[in-house]
Amino acid sequence: MLTTEDIGRIIRFHRKKAGLTQVQLARLAGVGKTVVFDIENGKESVRLDTLMKILAALNIRIELNSPLMAAFHERDDEKS
Repeated sequence: MLTTEDIGRIIRFHRKKAGLTQVQLARLAGVGKTVVFDIENGKESVRLDTLMKILAALNIRIELNSPLMAAFHERDDEKS
């Protein structure tokens, strides 16, 4: 299971590989510069929409997985 520290390390790794500073990533994602610092340092109280903006800017995709996901997708398909 990922921790907030793991997520921070993943974001830092991708940011550095992209050749971006924290300030540049913040501008790209449309968030405050301290948010990137906070996330990279494992802060736990980051808004989900803010995290999603940073992940999108770095082209990182989150995939949810559980034993019930197949049933969830079947239910969604039936509603369509």
